[in-house]
Order: sequence, then structure tokens, then C-alpha cells
Amino acid sequence: MTGTIEDTRRRLTVPQGTALYVGAVLGTGVIALPALAARVAGPASLLAWAALVLLSVPVAATFAALGARYPDAGGVSTYVRHAFGTRAAAVVGWCFFLAVPPGASAAATFAGTYVAAAFGGGRATVTGTAVALMVVVTATNAYGVRLTGRVQLLLAGLLVALLLAAVTVAVPRARVANLHPFAPHGWLAVGSAAALLVWSFAGWEAITHLAADFRDPARDLPRATGIAVAVVGVLYLAIAAASLLVLGPATGSTGAPLAALFGGGRAAVVAAAAAVLLTLGTMNAYYAGAAKLAAALGRDGALPSWFAHGSAAGETPRRGLAVVAALGTTGFVVTTAAGVGPAPLVLLTTGCFVTVYALGTAAAVRLLPRRTAAHRLALVAVAAVAALAVSTGRYLGWPLLVAAAACGYLHVRRRRA
Repeated sequence: MTGTIEDTRRRLTVPQGTALYVGAVLGTGVIALPALAARVAGPASLLAWAALVLLSVPVAATFAALGARYPDAGGVSTYVRHAFGTRAAAVVGWCFFLAVPPGASAAATFAGTYVAAAFGGGRATVTGTAVALMVVVTATNAYGVRLTGRVQLLLAGLLVALLLAAVTVAVPRARVANLHPFAPHGWLAVGSAAALLVWSFAGWEAITHLAADFRDPARDLPRATGIAVAVVGVLYLAIAAASLLVLGPATGSTGAPLAALFGGGRAAVVAAAAAVLLTLGTMNAYYAGAAKLAAALGRDGALPSWFAHGSAAGETPRRGLAVVAALGTTGFVVTTAAGVGPAPLVLLTTGCFVTVYALGTAAAVRLLPRRTAAHRLALVAVAAVAALAVSTGRYLGWPLLVAAAACGYLHVRRRRA
């Protein structure tokens, strides 16, 4: 009985799971992507935001249904293995795992930009902030999923309060005239904006790697998902609309739209605090999911068995975490030295996540019981992801290379065996 009590105490609760979802999905998109999307499509980018909020409902519900039925550290990789075999599972696992380093680099850069805007220091401040974030997130995850959930719950509460404060402060300065012209770059630009915004809605699959760490996955995971969908949708639409209504055409030219909503000046410090909290929440959730996935891939033979330690529920996958942290830091150093901006990193990450979503939702169509609400939502999710894949375009080349590397690794491993 004592062992059961201890095991339950170290599991995730619904509020902690909700906070992990909010951190993974809301994340850094809200501090940077309103500006990037407005630069591409102008005020018409609001249509892309609204479309992705609606499409996130069937996608989130699909992954929650899979996580409730197959709670395993492998997450989407496990579902794809059940549906399509080990090779497809390895491709999905590698795509997710290798999406985290460039994604972490871009996220840390977004936060560093806000801190530099508030305190000065330019590139040195951006770099120092990014490195500090990576160190903090790695240390937090090294102490286990229970501490990760508690930290995430605190971060989520603070960031939701700050974002609501930003919208409230901005409302008196909103002007409908700032929405004209509504589509200055044409209607096709809405699709290009949607490709960027996939970054903002990636994350519904991330917490499935922690499904087995919930106290009752079948009950708690869908509840956490439902609450998170509502919170994320409202906040995204509120921030995007407020940015365009207050800043108008200047939305696309500002590097820190959230700071502008607060009114600039000393408010930039508040915006920087919100940016750091958002980034910590995103990186915290993704480092936890990627580390757990690495352990599952090592267990299943898609990565070296050295990674397998920590794959069981309640265990801490420190080896996978160390590799995730090393790759993220290396990626940041390389991209900083090369002067690569965050937009290409966002789109490379998006390409990987679209691939994960495509195979994951296809697995759901095959695995979920026919003629049920979950199966019908999975069909809608497949169609939505297909549309996103078209808008992602050439950036799907990166996941194709990752897929080739995963299949090559399996081939070499089998020959040696």
C-alpha cells in the first residue's frame, strides 16, 4: 500500500497537466508570432489565427483520446507503432525529438529579444537570457516530472494573469481603423501566415509523452486537454486582435508586440517578465516530453539502448534530458554565430511537427473505435493537418531528411543484430 501511495503522489494532477498543455501550446508564439503573421498577411492574419484555434479542437481531442487509451512515454511514436509498425514509429519519434533543439533556440531568442528591449545590452543580453533559460529548464526537469508539474502550474498562472493584463491595458487604445486595409498582401497570404502560426499550436502532442505520469490517464488527460484548449484559444485570439487593433500596420515591424501592448517605457519590463515566463513554460514542457520520448525510443530500439533509462512512469529520463539540453544549446550557439533569424527555425520546427501530426492523426483513424465521436474528430484532424502540410511547403524537406536518417539507423541496427 505504501508503494502505491508514493507512486500516486509523484504523478501529475489535472491542474498540473493543464498547465503543461498551456505552456507547451501557448508558449512563445504569443510574444512573437502576432508580429510575424501580421508582416506576412496584415490584419487578415486574424483569419489564420481563428482557423487554427478551430482546427486545434479536433487535433487536441484526437491526441487526448490516444493518450487516454495508450498511456506510454513514447507518445505519438507509440500510437504510430501500433498502427503502422516500427519504422513509421521511429520516423515520428525522431521528427519530434529533433524538432525540439531548433524550436528551443528560436524560443530562447524570442525571450532574449524582450529582455534586451527592456534592459538594453543588445545581442549579449539576448544570448545571456537564452543560455540562462536553457540551464533553468534542464535543472527543473532533472528533478523529475512532479517538480516540473508544480513549476509549470505556477508559471501558467502568472503568464495568464500577465496576458490578460496586457489586453486590458491595450483596450482603450484599440482602433477599428487599424484593420484597414484588411488584406494588403492578398488573400493567399493568409495561408502563408497559417504556416508560421502552426508553431503557436504545436504542443497538443507534446504532453502525450507524459500520459502515463498522470494519476488516471483515461480520466485526467481529456480533462486537462479540454481546459487547455479553451484557455489557449481565448488568449491567442485576444492578443492577436489587440495587437492589430492597437498597433495597426506597425504590428509587423515591432520585435516585441507584447511590450507595445503594455504601453512601452517601464511596461517593457513587465512584458519581458511575461516573455520569460512564457518561454520557460514552453521549454519546460517540451524538454520534459522530448526527454521522456528519448527514453521510450531507446527502450523500443529506435535509439541506442543507452537512452532507455527513465522510460517507466514516474522515472526521470536524465540521459535523454542531457542530450536534449546539449542539442538545444549547440543549436543556439551555431545559429547565433551564423546570424540566422528565428523565422527559418520556426518553419523548420513546424515542418517536423506537421509530419508528427500527419502520422499521429492517421494512426488515430486506424486505432480509435469506428463510429465514435473520437474517430470522427480524428478524420477532421487528418484533413486539417493535410491543409497545414500544403501551406508548409518546402520546409517539409527537413523532416524528410530526418525520416531518412531514422530509417537508416534502423537498417544499420538490424544488420548488426
